[in-house]
Amino acid sequence: MPDFVSIEKGLGPEGRIALVRFDRGDDINALSPEAIRQLTSAARSFEDDGDTSAVVLTGNARAFSAGFDLKDSEGRSRQTMDLGSLRRHLKLGPRLSRAWQEMEQVTIAAIEGFCIGGGVALAVALDFRIMASNAHIRVPEIGLGMNMSWQSVPRLLHLMGPARTKQAVIMADQRISADQAYDWGFAQELTEPGKAVDAAMTMAEKVARQPPIAVAMTKMTVNRLAYALDDLASHMDVDQFAIASKTEDHLEGVAAFLERRKPTFRGR
Repeated sequence: MPDFVSIEKGLGPEGRIALVRFDRGDDINALSPEAIRQLTSAARSFEDDGDTSAVVLTGNARAFSAGFDLKDSEGRSRQTMDLGSLRRHLKLGPRLSRAWQEMEQVTIAAIEGFCIGGGVALAVALDFRIMASNAHIRVPEIGLGMNMSWQSVPRLLHLMGPARTKQAVIMADQRISADQAYDWGFAQELTEPGKAVDAAMTMAEKVARQPPIAVAMTKMTVNRLAYALDDLASHMDVDQFAIASKTEDHLEGVAAFLERRKPTFRGR
C-alpha cells in the first residue's frame, strides 16, 4: 500500500513544529478510505508527543484535497453494503476529523489550490486555516444527494455563522474564493500562491515559542467550551448519510458527477 502521508518532526524553535504532508502524487489528492486511515494514524501519532507544540497539515501544490474519492473501489463498494456494514464504514470520516480536532498540539492547515468536500471537513477540524490567494473551497455534498457529515456543519457554524454555513453547504456548486473564505471566517490568513506552508510555519513558530503546557491546556479549554454541544447536534450525521446514500437522488448525483452532466433530482 503506498504511503500518502509523510511526517517531518523536529522543525522550528526547539524542534517543536511538525509538518504533515498529504500527497497522493496527482492533481486531485482525493480522500480514499486508505488515505483517510493514514491521515487518522498521523494525527494519533502525536497523542503522547510532548515535544511538538504545533502541527502544520498541507496537501500538494495543486490541491489540499478534492474530498472523498468517488472513484475508489473500496469507496464505491458502499453502494452494495448492507446498512450495518455501511454505518461502520461511514465512521472513517468522522474518526479522521475527530482525531485532528482532539490533538493537544495547535494545528494549522496550509491550503493551496482547491479544498473540496471532505477536504473542507478535515480543514475545519484544525485550529487555523491559511489559504493561498488563488485557492478556493467548495462543499458539493448536497449536489451529490448526500448530507455534509463528519461533524463539519457545527464546525463551519462556529467559524462562519448560520447564513454563511447554509450558503456554503446548500449552494453546493458555489466556489468560494480565498477572499470570501477569509471574509466569512473560514480562513484566518491569506498568502501569495505557493506560500501557504511558509505562512503556516511562521504561525507555528509563534506557537512553538510559547510555554507548551499552557498552550495545550488553553487549546483544550477553548475547544471544550466552543464544541460542547457538537456531538449532540451532529450525532445523527452517519445515519443521515447512510439514509441519503440509499436514495435515488444520491445515485443520480454520483452518476451525473462521473458522467460530467447536470443531475436531475426528484426527491426520492
